[in-house]
Amino acid sequence: KMAGSSAPWIGSAYLFLQSTCKTIALPSLYESSQKKPSIFKALKLALAESTGSLNGVDMLKVHCSHPHLIIQLKFCKQENCRRFLRSYREGVLQESLENHLQLSLAMSTVPLEMELKAGSEHLDSMLKDEERCLECIYREKPDRLRDEEITELEECLKSLVLHQNINNNMPTKDCLSPNSLPLPYSSQGSSLSPEVTFIFQEQQFANRTLTLDDHQKFAKLVSKKWKQVGRSLQKNCRALRDPVIDNLALEYDREGLYEQAYQLLLRFIQSEGRKATIARLIAALEENGLTSLSEELLGLHSNEDS
Repeated sequence: KMAGSSAPWIGSAYLFLQSTCKTIALPSLYESSQKKPSIFKALKLALAESTGSLNGVDMLKVHCSHPHLIIQLKFCKQENCRRFLRSYREGVLQESLENHLQLSLAMSTVPLEMELKAGSEHLDSMLKDEERCLECIYREKPDRLRDEEITELEECLKSLVLHQNINNNMPTKDCLSPNSLPLPYSSQGSSLSPEVTFIFQEQQFANRTLTLDDHQKFAKLVSKKWKQVGRSLQKNCRALRDPVIDNLALEYDREGLYEQAYQLLLRFIQSEGRKATIARLIAALEENGLTSLSEELLGLHSNEDS
């Protein structure tokens, strides 16, 4: 079908991942049948964000080579590879992957060290020379087809997304677009939400999905009232219905109030996806008299202090 002169741009690279936290061994977690789908989902979402497309980069195989998790990548378009390199160089890919792993594995943090290789070339030392990186990746043609296990994990993720979208009454034709993937956070907060704006203290604010910054501020400042806020959120969130909140209190009792509150909001974000909005959280805070925390989340304190 394709003339020789218009052969597609195809290249390959290896992404090495290692957690800098001694208690987190990514290869061991990936070898666990329970954790493997969670780690794959985090990888898939972060890579999709790095190229701006669900199919911008293909995972051919995930190797477990302690202490590294090594992902063999295949690029089919030069532009996708450029986007990936920029995302990697600027630290966006690392931040995205750390956030997705943190949520998928329900951990407080998953700090990473990353390395990128193409054949014998260490690309980290030449990231500023994008053309040279592209050339190295282009020289390395994939030496395998996609691993069967990767195909199975892809299908598992697709069916999960399809199921969630049907439950959320989203059109099935959009089920596999990157925008419909159940992303826990977006870096600026998504503009896709049930209400575009909401009113707080007679001011109008743009509604958005909760960000990592919101999550951390809430956990730090809500203190003992986290359970009351949970009961308010519970009214419209199945994932927080009894006995979930009491179980969280027991499970994270030793870790203290910050972790209990963090895990509460984590459950909310994971179950509600894009519907986990700042408006819903502010409403729950207002219901429990937490005006100061609401103001903090909406950036009102800094304005008043200046």
